[in-house]
Amino acid sequence: MLESQSASPMPSTPQTAPPTKAPSNGPGALRLITVGVLAFLLATVTGRLDLSNVVSGVRDSIARNPAVQKVTGTAGTSTVTDAATVAAIKDLIQRANDAQAKALAQNDSSLMRDTATDSYYQELVAINRDLASGGVTSIALVKIDWGDITVQNGTANATTFETWRTSYDDGSTDQRTDRNEYTIVQQGGAWRIQSDTQPDTQVINPATPGQTDTTQPGTPASSASRSSNWSGYVANGGSFTAVTATWVVPQVSATSTGADATWVGIGGLNSRDLIQAGTQASVGGGSVTYEAWVEMLPQSSRTVSLSVNPGDSVTTSISQSASGEWTISIKNNTTGRSYSATVQYSSSNSSAEWVQEAPSAGRGLVPLDDFGTLKFSGASAVRDGKSMNLSQLAARAVSMINYQGEVTAQPSQIDSDGASFTVTRTSATSTSGGGTNPFRRRGRP
Repeated sequence: MLESQSASPMPSTPQTAPPTKAPSNGPGALRLITVGVLAFLLATVTGRLDLSNVVSGVRDSIARNPAVQKVTGTAGTSTVTDAATVAAIKDLIQRANDAQAKALAQNDSSLMRDTATDSYYQELVAINRDLASGGVTSIALVKIDWGDITVQNGTANATTFETWRTSYDDGSTDQRTDRNEYTIVQQGGAWRIQSDTQPDTQVINPATPGQTDTTQPGTPASSASRSSNWSGYVANGGSFTAVTATWVVPQVSATSTGADATWVGIGGLNSRDLIQAGTQASVGGGSVTYEAWVEMLPQSSRTVSLSVNPGDSVTTSISQSASGEWTISIKNNTTGRSYSATVQYSSSNSSAEWVQEAPSAGRGLVPLDDFGTLKFSGASAVRDGKSMNLSQLAARAVSMINYQGEVTAQPSQIDSDGASFTVTRTSATSTSGGGTNPFRRRGRP
């Protein structure tokens, strides 16, 4: 969210791949014809011919050794992803990963320019900047496994399963594996990466069935689900068209490392869409930076023109005014200033969230800073046309855990008003990589 781009960026111009040869019958057909001829000649000598078995055997052999990795196309068009194209795309992804690791280590963003589109390059620059400010000293690709690679109408899509190791300035490391979905286009006559998403890391581990909260308000929510970067409350089971909450921006210790983001949002719990807004604190160089931001996945988040400071009361609201049209507002109740914008966004309307987060940036999560205790109040959402508080929504708690499974940020039970709760930073070390979670690669933390 350190990237300064518009809330509704213009769509990129579709790129067209160089003309490709129409697919031929390929070696399979040639081999079948050759087998038929040989079989016929053999029959003239032996008097026996079982051509169906011979052809079946050759087809099995061809299936085990395909000439192409994937063939795709639409009516009137067809593109073959041949071995050379597959190799070129694999090489691009390998070079891009290597370039990002070197760019972070050498503090030279220009190393990433040759493998990315202009817009994705700017995202990578922001990602590496935020990794560095969050205490990350190096990233290393440990392993990469390849999934499908396809090309259709000038756009390539590639699936990889990448394991990355992240090292921090406190000497700690973590390692995680994620499925990456790359979109690759032609730019200047060469393949360039346009985007990279991680769709499989958007699931919260549910609480153990049958657990119930028997504690008093303000105490930990014992039945909390677990996430490696979210802590707070989530609700689903209907169509959500508005969400709101108020919180006091926490005073973050300048001696800690990392960042924290406080926000409300719609979507994203069990879907790949998420519209959200809130505040963030980032620790770096012995000082803390506070800012307000908005984000609409898959676009990077951006800082908005509203000053916030520790101790300020902030109310954030997101509401749908028409199909695809949303109003985002953030009001600093302490200063009386506010930010408001109307944006276009396609949402699943599938969930609502009130979250304190350890932001993510590219190859891992930024360490969670020491924010103390944060209180949400006035938390509510509009579901199926009716405004409801957390209790009425049957919202469920989510605890943030580290790689060892220790709770790093603990939500409390919902207060008696049905709309308030706290999130408390524990003394557990903040490390990423624990389980599956709603993983956002903000630009971005």
